[in-house]
Amino acid sequence: MSACVPTRATDSTRPKRIHPPHSRPPLPPRRFRIAGADLSASIAVFLIALPLSLGIALATGAPLQSGLVAAAVGGIVAGRLGGSPLQVSGPAAGLTVVTAELIHRYGWRTTCAITVLAGIAQLGLGCLRVARTALAVSPAIVHGMLAGIGVTIAVAQLHVVLGGTPQSSVLENFRALPAQLARVHPGAVSMSLLTLALLFAWPRIPGRVGHVLRTVPAALVAVAGATATASLCGLVLPKVDLPSWSSHALAGLPEGPVLGIAASVLTITLVCSVQSLLGAVAVDKLVAGRPDLQARVGRSRLDRELLGQGAANAVSGALGGLPVAGVAVRSSANVQAGAVSRNSTMLHGVFVVIAALLMVPILELIPLASLAALVMAVGIQMVSLHHIRTVTRHREVLVYVVTTLGVVLAGVLEGVALGVAVAVVVAMHRLARTRITHEERGGVHHIHVCGQLTFLAVPRLSRALHLVPRGARAVVELDGSFMDHAAYESLHDWQQGHSAQGGTVELTGRAGARIAEPSHSPHCRCRPWTPWRNHYCEPSANPQSVSPGARPDEFGEPGEPAGPSGPYAAGPSGDSGGPHEAEDSSGQRGPGGHRGHGDHQLARGISAFQRNTAPLVRDELARLAREGQQPSQLFLTCADSRLVTSMITSSGPGDLFVVRNVGNLVPEPGEESGDDSVAAAIEYAVDVLRVRSITVCGHSGCGAMQALLNSEPGGTQTPLKRWLRHGLPSLRRMAAKDRPRAQLSGREPADAVEQLCLTNVVQQLEHLRAHDSVTRALREGTLELHGMYFHVGEAQAYLLVDRDGDELFDHVGAAEDLRRPV
Repeated sequence: MSACVPTRATDSTRPKRIHPPHSRPPLPPRRFRIAGADLSASIAVFLIALPLSLGIALATGAPLQSGLVAAAVGGIVAGRLGGSPLQVSGPAAGLTVVTAELIHRYGWRTTCAITVLAGIAQLGLGCLRVARTALAVSPAIVHGMLAGIGVTIAVAQLHVVLGGTPQSSVLENFRALPAQLARVHPGAVSMSLLTLALLFAWPRIPGRVGHVLRTVPAALVAVAGATATASLCGLVLPKVDLPSWSSHALAGLPEGPVLGIAASVLTITLVCSVQSLLGAVAVDKLVAGRPDLQARVGRSRLDRELLGQGAANAVSGALGGLPVAGVAVRSSANVQAGAVSRNSTMLHGVFVVIAALLMVPILELIPLASLAALVMAVGIQMVSLHHIRTVTRHREVLVYVVTTLGVVLAGVLEGVALGVAVAVVVAMHRLARTRITHEERGGVHHIHVCGQLTFLAVPRLSRALHLVPRGARAVVELDGSFMDHAAYESLHDWQQGHSAQGGTVELTGRAGARIAEPSHSPHCRCRPWTPWRNHYCEPSANPQSVSPGARPDEFGEPGEPAGPSGPYAAGPSGDSGGPHEAEDSSGQRGPGGHRGHGDHQLARGISAFQRNTAPLVRDELARLAREGQQPSQLFLTCADSRLVTSMITSSGPGDLFVVRNVGNLVPEPGEESGDDSVAAAIEYAVDVLRVRSITVCGHSGCGAMQALLNSEPGGTQTPLKRWLRHGLPSLRRMAAKDRPRAQLSGREPADAVEQLCLTNVVQQLEHLRAHDSVTRALREGTLELHGMYFHVGEAQAYLLVDRDGDELFDHVGAAEDLRRPV
């Protein structure tokens, strides 16, 4: 058989194939491309970095060019090599106090050498992969360190704002302040006030005009406005002086005592590393607020970030620049300006180089008082009220205050060391401090143990236990997370001895959960702290009684009530009669001989709560009544009766702020048509209660999703149909061919309803991000969003995870933590 094969004339000019016959052809050379978003973001960051770099150099007493060198090196070197693509590095306000002290003690060239050595130390730490160890430092210590540095900066720059010169320490600056106020320089004060006014008023310009104007950074506007005013008015003020680059001082050999140099290197390494790594984590939270960017950028690689920071410090020090660290203000501006890769960070460094070479005449018009006012404002902002509220909530105020005062009065390294020492003492105190009380209520002796139960508390525990009379009923409440062997032996021996003498002992944990169950009643299998099992409570003697592990669908036809309203429901006393013997309290029988579904079920449940549960939670509820609610999470889920939020999240009173509606829907802003209940709850939870996370939880077999799938256009617009229109975007998302489908790990969705239930969670998270309060909190890094799916029939939870941009709901095991926010 012949085949028709097209022929082609041999072309001697055609290049021969040089790759192996069955290998992939070589890729064309990759062209360097810069996204438009990166270019615009780099310009915004450059406009912020330029005045701040000069101001920080001024605050340290270093040559002003050193701030520009550090900004350029931080952008180019750390931006290229670092592990956090969108973090912007440069001279940081947190290093101002340390650097100023080094310059005062050793001189500028030795300070540069110390910066080089600190960079080498960071490179070594990065190679040892110990970056995450830095995150073990208590946030109270970090916030206290930054607050102390901020106070030091603000007090020092206040002298420059008033037209004077700062002293070498905070105490000397305070002592010299009255004399400085007596000889105020009017021109310097007026330019400083103008700078501060523009700095704080510019972001608050209302309306559309303000929205357009706010694209220009406030720091640039403030310094530019003061510079233009000073030039037009002909004010004679100290201004920026940038000597020729030919006379710029580079690093020299370190001169000074070895121990002093080593301590200085350690201080620079510590502050730069901790600030940069915490900044990288903060950038991750900002990126999490932009789902389009999260899959592209990914999470920060902290060890690589430490290597990048070390290389940047080594280069900056060698070139005569200030120490380099990740800068929160510039990094957040970079993300908010729409940066999509590390190119924006590197470009901002290139722009700084261009400005340092070509804009010197313009830069030398800037009054020093304007730069000082700018840096003073940054210092004031470092004392964050949000951080103070956070450490107060976690009872870390003492650590915060000691660290702050230590940094202000003794220095950064000394202040941090004091903070660490106090944090250790506080932790040991909490571990060793145990409060044991004995109280008799209604003939029951309650022993309450608050704190960790160690051998140190055994004598007090023994004294309290022996206050219980022989044969009495005792409840031992263990409100702690740790019990050592000595305490366990003491408690166990007493429990056995007391039980042998005819007494009863019940051990309960936090919030009343039983550790050792008492003997069960012969009439009922119910346990008061597991109310979801009470719905299937039957007498033990009944041959048709349900085993403790039975599922609801194993003892009743689908749709038939089984439980207190079913044919074998237990009466108020726990007894039950036959199918035709159930009567209500008035002696009347319901239809068919058994009780009506709601006649006394609610009353029995309330009575069981008052009898069994209320005594266990009364103290906790009393505390919540005094202090008010402080939930950590907003949990938005469906109104389906099978979803018991406190059960599936193991939460208790005060833990969750719950919003329930049909279909766990979050209407988009402005789409609620007169019913703002969901939006109001979101705003209240985020802005007033300051919740730290929001979870949208869907579930299997959702009737709202079934109704959405079966809905037809037109027809009567009932309240339910009007509400379900907020789920139509979920339907469109599921039908879209260009979007990834929401998936379950380990299996495909069972049917279209389950697919829509999963898709609806993802879509409602997008609606949630559109709310102003949520958008703002995500941008500030104070809020996380989570998606959750609960399969009712399997009693299995799934969490939405970020995995290569896929919408995957991952199976939650018995020992797993909450996944990364989506």
